[in-house]
Amino acid sequence: MKKNTLLASLLLFAVGAMAQTTPSGSTVTTQESSDSVAHERIITLSEAIALARFQSVDAAVALNQLKTAYWEYRTFRADLLPEVNLTGTLPAYSKTYSLYQNSDASFDPIRNNYIGLNGALSIDQNIWLTGGKLSLISSLDYMKQFNGNKLQHFVSIPVSLQLVQPIFGVNDTKWHRRIEPVRYAEAKATFITATEEVTIKTINYFFNLLLAKESLSTARQNKLNADRLYEVAIAKRKMGQISENDLLQLKLNALQGKADVTDAESNYSTQMFQLRSFLGLSEDETLVPVAPQSAPDISMDYNVVLNKALDRNSFAQNIRRRQLEADYAVATARGNLRSISLTASVGFTGANKLFADSYRDLVDNQVVSLGISIPILDWGKRRGKVRVAKSNREVVLSQIKQEQMNFNQDIFLLVANFNNQAQQLDIAREADSIAEKRYKTSIETFMIGQISTLELNDARNSKDSARQKHISELFYYWYYFYQIRSLTLWDFERNSELEADFEDIVKQ
Repeated sequence: MKKNTLLASLLLFAVGAMAQTTPSGSTVTTQESSDSVAHERIITLSEAIALARFQSVDAAVALNQLKTAYWEYRTFRADLLPEVNLTGTLPAYSKTYSLYQNSDASFDPIRNNYIGLNGALSIDQNIWLTGGKLSLISSLDYMKQFNGNKLQHFVSIPVSLQLVQPIFGVNDTKWHRRIEPVRYAEAKATFITATEEVTIKTINYFFNLLLAKESLSTARQNKLNADRLYEVAIAKRKMGQISENDLLQLKLNALQGKADVTDAESNYSTQMFQLRSFLGLSEDETLVPVAPQSAPDISMDYNVVLNKALDRNSFAQNIRRRQLEADYAVATARGNLRSISLTASVGFTGANKLFADSYRDLVDNQVVSLGISIPILDWGKRRGKVRVAKSNREVVLSQIKQEQMNFNQDIFLLVANFNNQAQQLDIAREADSIAEKRYKTSIETFMIGQISTLELNDARNSKDSARQKHISELFYYWYYFYQIRSLTLWDFERNSELEADFEDIVKQ
């Protein structure tokens, strides 16, 4: 009678204790010390994403790459605007000897001792339509001799209009005007994509930690259950209600449970360190991830996703830029077949010993020169460069065509995976709930001796697998969702485009 009473008490205690789990299957924990609670930080997926976008190293790298592209674009835009330049030599002093040849072919040394100053102020404007450069120049030269008559001279050019124009050569300004805006648009799209890739990394780290947390909670609960079942089994063995083999199996389960807890704690610490390091958080904080309770009910259409990706993704801008650069290389090679440049200058000049008089009695100052460089015999070197540029362009176009096909295929697979993932997540959620209920029922059934330890272990393993499967399917749902966001730069949850105030961002 005492044995039966003892066994009944153990059964009731074990079943009641093993039923004390949270709805997610994790163990209800208690506060161990004031220090551990003070540094504990509960974090959701959205909070982790926000932190990563603000203070992760990857976010900082993306920001600096955007700043580089921004200032490169600003530099290009500045090249299209007029420039005001001041050049000069202040001063140039010379005290040397030079040889002067006489009419009888003899040489006499002549001493030069003078100081010279010169300066020019110019307004320069690149002409993007022709590739030339137009300059409005004003200059002044001064020289004073310290030997001989010790004279001084001023030579002024109050105003001069100068044009430098290459003929038949490549118009670099025109090509840059076509390429640079595309390059900057690519950089802006790349920045938003990089931000989304930071989100994807965060999702990986977050769900790795969440899965480790669930594994640790499961391991602790399994160990607790195994220990209590072993205690019950000892009492049942004394009364001859289970075999020695079942008792030993339950003891092995208890030992394995202890080992599983140690492994799970180590894995949890490792995953926490990785997420904490990625988010730039203090090592004093213990992160407790919270699983997302729901996922948006969204179905995506392949054609819609593809069109948005082709319209907004940096890949589209990258293709356009590479095509333009390949065409630019061909145009440059063709322009180098011959080089003809025109330089023309019109204005006024004056010269006098006095500064003020050098600006009076001005005379015309006109210069026109036409320079040519045409190879007569170069053994086909320049034409060979043209053919190389054309071949490189064909290679680029072939690569672009293949990359376009791969891009479309990746979009198709991502959309298909995402649309299937919602159903997979629902199945995994329901399977998790059923496996949990089955395990609790199996414990009760084992207590009354109607199933073996093998069946109990199977129920426990099914419960653990179903829980992990649920977390994994939840991870894949958000992973596919943000992958599509990063490719389309479109928020399908809010049905709005992903934008950024780039002017404010680069000033940070």
